[in-house]
Amino acid sequence: MKTSVIGFPRVGKLRELKFATEKYFRNEITAQQLEETAEDIRKYQWNLQKESNIDYIPSNDFSFYDLVLDTAVLFNIVPKEYKELNLSDIDTYFAMARGYQGENGDVKALAMKKWFNTNYHYIVPEIEDDTEIKLVGTNPFKYYSEAKKDGIETKPVVVGPFTLLKLARFTGNKSVDDFVDDTIKAYSELLNELSKLGVNWIQFDEPFLVHDITKEDLTLFDKIYNAVLAKKENIKVLLQTYFGDIRDSYENITKLKFDAIGLDFIEGKETLNLIEKYGFPKDKILLAGLVNGKNIWRNNYEKTISTLNLLKNKGIEVVLSTSCSLLHVPFTVENETKLSKDVLKHFAFAVEKLGELADLKVLAEEINFTEDNVFVNNKKLFSEDRNALNSEVAERIKNIKESDFTRLPAFEEREKIQKKEFNLPIFPTTTIGSFPQTADVKANRTALKKGEITEQEYIEFNKKKIAECVALQEEIGIDVLVHGEYERNDMVEYFGENLDGYIFTEKAWVQSYGTRCVKPPIVWGDISRNKSMTVDWSVYAQSLTNKPMKGMLTGPVTILNWSFPREDISLKECAYQIALAIRDEVLDLEKNGIKIIQIDEAALREKLPLRKADWYSEYLDWAIKTFRLTHSGTKAETQIHTHMCYSEFTDIIKAIDDMDADVITFEASRSDLLLLDSLKENNFKTEVGPGVYDIHSPRVPSVDEILTVLNKMAEKINPEKLWVNPDCGLKTRGVVETKASLINMVKAAKQFREKFNK
Repeated sequence: MKTSVIGFPRVGKLRELKFATEKYFRNEITAQQLEETAEDIRKYQWNLQKESNIDYIPSNDFSFYDLVLDTAVLFNIVPKEYKELNLSDIDTYFAMARGYQGENGDVKALAMKKWFNTNYHYIVPEIEDDTEIKLVGTNPFKYYSEAKKDGIETKPVVVGPFTLLKLARFTGNKSVDDFVDDTIKAYSELLNELSKLGVNWIQFDEPFLVHDITKEDLTLFDKIYNAVLAKKENIKVLLQTYFGDIRDSYENITKLKFDAIGLDFIEGKETLNLIEKYGFPKDKILLAGLVNGKNIWRNNYEKTISTLNLLKNKGIEVVLSTSCSLLHVPFTVENETKLSKDVLKHFAFAVEKLGELADLKVLAEEINFTEDNVFVNNKKLFSEDRNALNSEVAERIKNIKESDFTRLPAFEEREKIQKKEFNLPIFPTTTIGSFPQTADVKANRTALKKGEITEQEYIEFNKKKIAECVALQEEIGIDVLVHGEYERNDMVEYFGENLDGYIFTEKAWVQSYGTRCVKPPIVWGDISRNKSMTVDWSVYAQSLTNKPMKGMLTGPVTILNWSFPREDISLKECAYQIALAIRDEVLDLEKNGIKIIQIDEAALREKLPLRKADWYSEYLDWAIKTFRLTHSGTKAETQIHTHMCYSEFTDIIKAIDDMDADVITFEASRSDLLLLDSLKENNFKTEVGPGVYDIHSPRVPSVDEILTVLNKMAEKINPEKLWVNPDCGLKTRGVVETKASLINMVKAAKQFREKFNK
């Protein structure tokens, strides 16, 4: 039995790449020093995999920002505006990812979207009419040679041509068909050059295949790969899929000249059925994705070996693999010093998953594997009771009524009541919630954790920051204020820390995008709230101003989707548990005089099934009801806001409207406000703030730029329903750029008001 890893985390064991890259952005280190850090990370993780006897070790799975962006650059898919900056290669790359504002020009970043059904984000390549797709980059060759120099044979990993073209945005008059031939030539040249280097295997990642695939898609896929595979010569090609099954393309793909096909057995609910129905070709290797690359719980060896034996009994040559890249889990359990061994033994992060692959590699070859201590101990682990259940929570879930999902009066009546209650100007201004988490804010939090300051000192510091934040917003002239969230480390982790049923890690960081890493909490047991979580902060902030102060909460679906969930109960049941806890908090905020409450559902779309037939039955039916459960008990005068980011919303816009919020803000600035047409076409009833500038870029938008955006919005959205806000929270931005951006935003809103009030 051989083993394979699809991809490995690239930020480093302790986020070394993040810190080095941010130093580079601040001009504190050179590009060469940044590259040296990256090289150390690559070498370290290759050796980890070698020591675990992984047979198919990936290279070129490393990235300074994003693998899709890397692939675009590899094939010269760089829009003119970035080339014309005349920056170095690395700075041009970062300009595409983050935007650029300096002496060489002023450009926005490329759009950023969710990577399928994960919390990772990819940069959307833009193909212009005069883009010449050709092989120009060197990373696959460089990284392969780097590993080879250390005596490690790797399989270069590249986003496949089909997925690249399907994810790209075509900005001119040309379409996919106009670029197919050049794409074929470019990928064929890549194979040829890798073959010259002596590469044995290349892995083409084609996750787009797990979507609903049309006949036109299949024709495109077949055309590309019939041509590319005809020229592969000595190199072997692995087609790697993940995040689901390939039911629409399985028959086609197994007939093509791939040497191996990687299939997901964790999320691919039809994968085994496809093999049963159509068989698997004898001339190909099956890479069976049976070690979960997206969750942190230990692998059940008995189940895995049972599946492996089933496949082997069919005469299939099987390689055991991860279900997807290990990018989506933390680096190693070894970094955790505060959780007990009884807890940690249930978890497998990236390094531990290498150990699981090594264990299973041995067990799968043993005739009497059930007598092996490794197997016995694993089976014992899954029979243990974690003592994490709560009978009161179970009773509350049982007693939920259908009426608990409906808020009264209906939206139209509430809207009139709230217009009178708040008397806000047309195009009211607000922010999404968080303000910059400066060094002193982080130091204050760290000091509390280390016991260097008292709880009261910690609170007083945060109150001082809140007062400064409120004063700044009043100075700028923002209409609906926020308290800045200085007490929060992360929008999900903070709530997890204040809810029963969660446990927390110290250094289990996972890359979200670029240098942005998150530390997802772990759902250990039943979730409940035993005290208020935000009321004191919100009430204090409201006491400082006569303007409305938003109470800021994270919604239950987002809390769940940005956590590592349990695997012993359904996602629906877990979501309802969290919803009841958030509902209690909403009602407490309302009781304490907070009249606007924002319940963020940034990650609503994240667990949306990739196949449309499953959208409602498997997810949206309960996800939307979960959100409604949080606010259905509020008064008509209480205004409920929500926020969504990093997603495509157009195809689920009716479901979003059905959340029955009063106001919703979107991250839409990076997608050129493509959402607006969908809002108009679907007669979106909820008041809306699509986001007038991109906060994920360090550049400051001008007043004229924001006015241009507002003009676009007002053409598609009823002005009486339009809010003016940044597209996301300001936590990661600097103080100077934040203030300058908000000043310009308010100036633009006021000028726009004058135009409409004439």
